[in-house]
Amino acid sequence: MIKKLVTATAMAALLAGPAAAQAGIDEAKTWVENEFQPSTLSKEAQMKEMEWFIKAAEPFKGMDIKVVSETITTHEYESKTLAKAFTEITGINVTHDLIGEGDVIEKLQTQMQSNKNIYDAYINDSDLIGTHFRYKQAVNLTDWMSGEGKVVTNPGLDLDDFMGISFTTGPDGNLYQLPDQQFANLYWFRYDWFKNPEYKAKFKEAYGYELGVPVNWSAYEDIAEFFTEKIKEIDGKPVYGHMDYGKKDPSLGWRFTDAWFSMAGGGDKGIPNGLPVDEWGIRVEGCNPAGSTVARGGATNAPPAVYALTKYIDWLKKYAPPEAAGMTFSEAGPVPSQGAIAQQIFWYTAFTADMAKSGTPVVDENDNPKWRMAPSPHGPYWEEGMKLGYQDAGSWTLMESTPVDRRKAAWLYAQFVVSKTVSLKKTHVGLTPIRNSDIWDKSFTERAPKLGGLVEFYRSPARVQWTPTGTNVPDYPKLAQLWWQNVADAVTGDKTPQEALDSLAEQQDKVLERLERAGIQGECGPKLNKPQDPSIWLNMPGAPKAKLANEKPQGMTVDYDELVKSWAAAAQN
Repeated sequence: MIKKLVTATAMAALLAGPAAAQAGIDEAKTWVENEFQPSTLSKEAQMKEMEWFIKAAEPFKGMDIKVVSETITTHEYESKTLAKAFTEITGINVTHDLIGEGDVIEKLQTQMQSNKNIYDAYINDSDLIGTHFRYKQAVNLTDWMSGEGKVVTNPGLDLDDFMGISFTTGPDGNLYQLPDQQFANLYWFRYDWFKNPEYKAKFKEAYGYELGVPVNWSAYEDIAEFFTEKIKEIDGKPVYGHMDYGKKDPSLGWRFTDAWFSMAGGGDKGIPNGLPVDEWGIRVEGCNPAGSTVARGGATNAPPAVYALTKYIDWLKKYAPPEAAGMTFSEAGPVPSQGAIAQQIFWYTAFTADMAKSGTPVVDENDNPKWRMAPSPHGPYWEEGMKLGYQDAGSWTLMESTPVDRRKAAWLYAQFVVSKTVSLKKTHVGLTPIRNSDIWDKSFTERAPKLGGLVEFYRSPARVQWTPTGTNVPDYPKLAQLWWQNVADAVTGDKTPQEALDSLAEQQDKVLERLERAGIQGECGPKLNKPQDPSIWLNMPGAPKAKLANEKPQGMTVDYDELVKSWAAAAQN
């Protein structure tokens, strides 16, 4: 990571001098011809868009700006290639730093607290939309684009083309972040093993239904048991029916805040997030966070959350490789590509490019994937109309504490890396699509068979059920850090799942109480409900939900090929 950071910085420094003097239409033509293909725009239209950028950038020519993002393939492409292109075309010298996701949040938080400019723009997760909307330290982009930033707002930006624009819009209807990349956590499985006639017959005999994509957690659990305990080995090597990670590390918190409880069915109905109770278990009344504990009408320590945490621990111990419990998110990510995992309930599509690499055990001799991705199964508390999983939406954020001229220059770079001129090529590199026009381009129709269902998923109406953390969470940095420490107590056995979640919910409410007392979040800041007997809330409709008598209903599966056909038919309609 440090090496990448130094490389990006050094590159920008080398470009700073002569590039500004040479920037212009000839440089744009070179990039359009040699790098920005394919594109949903014609080359003529690409050049018109580049002409606009060149003209809009003239007042900032020679300026040095700094932006930052986490380190994923898409942002590496931006840092190494698109930053260079932008500098050569506009004459604005941009340093695009790559650091860890937690470090991005830390830098952003420091700028918010100190009111001193650290970076001129951030790509941070739209999970912070509730934070940005309430603190008013992030620039209201709706007002910016029609006011002070109008002159530097690309007329071809086409906000309606962005798939994740609802994720970055506050309850007030204003846009606070601009999507740059997005990827979902989906179900991943070995298609070749699931189609094996011998395995299909054995599974049907053991469980009474077909081996296929699990619709519910009961089926996922049966399949995990089947491959781990009944198949055991394939080609002389141990295989496992599940993969996860469990090390006490901040990434353990993402495993849960990234919608694990909503997959179980812990929140309320609502897209993009449950209302009044979201997947974090935080209740809002109007726009005011009102509590996390069941006693205040929240669901962070309600029966569905306890069920979900219990299943996570059980599956990790019983059906995953022994070393998984000691792994972090980044360490566990590549494991399915090594060929010993049958399925994974919680797999980020950001790993698609690595999973599709030639020569890995999970592609065949023609580089076709032996695996597929599909919708995640849901737990017994889930109801139609709820979100079904998480989608990461790394999005551009401008801060009020950034000087206006620097903010304008950074806004030009942000729009450049999501512009139609470059976004299709960027999507092919990083496989984190943000534009409808890109995912429906013929180049992705041609590439789809190599990507194991990614294109089909993003073209399907099902994708709307995968959403980031929403606006119920009023201070993501403060609240997110509570999760991994409390979950770890349950993983190690120091606390029961109920005890760990009671502690988490109470700690969240204490943060909400402090925010309420401080009065720093305006009219939509926390206003906590008074505690009541939990049974009062549990007997009301919706979340928090009372414990089910049967938390393992009959397993249900669907044939993957039939599922994809239904997606295609729905997409055509």
